[in-house]
Amino acid sequence: MSSDTRQKAGLWLAVVFALGLAIGVVVGYNFAHKSFAAGRPSANMSEPERRAARVADLTRELQLTPEQSQKVDTVLHQAHDEIRTIREKSDAEIDAVKQKARSEMRTFLTPEQLPKYEAFVRKLDEERKKQQAQSPR
Repeated sequence: MSSDTRQKAGLWLAVVFALGLAIGVVVGYNFAHKSFAAGRPSANMSEPERRAARVADLTRELQLTPEQSQKVDTVLHQAHDEIRTIREKSDAEIDAVKQKARSEMRTFLTPEQLPKYEAFVRKLDEERKKQQAQSPR
């Protein structure tokens, strides 16, 4: 096998590995998030509704005073805001990895393959948006 052929094979292997890793991260993240969310009865509730239910549960279980209940609500609200910020950052990082992998793929696709690839990516993104709209965070 010539040096040029080995180099091309190595490059292909690296690209396939990177793409597989990127897709694995995205799919794994989405699967884990949806599996976890599906198991919770509060998955279809809005954030304020979930927080109010949690405060009510804690108030009942711990026999909290009204003042303590208000403090619990404040703490949960702040925690939710912090978690949302972390998720947004994480989503942005995942998106950056996806975009990098897509850019790398575009470098070796033929002019005939490129429009088909772009259509495939658009369809994938539309499906992902629909799924995200259906699963509240």
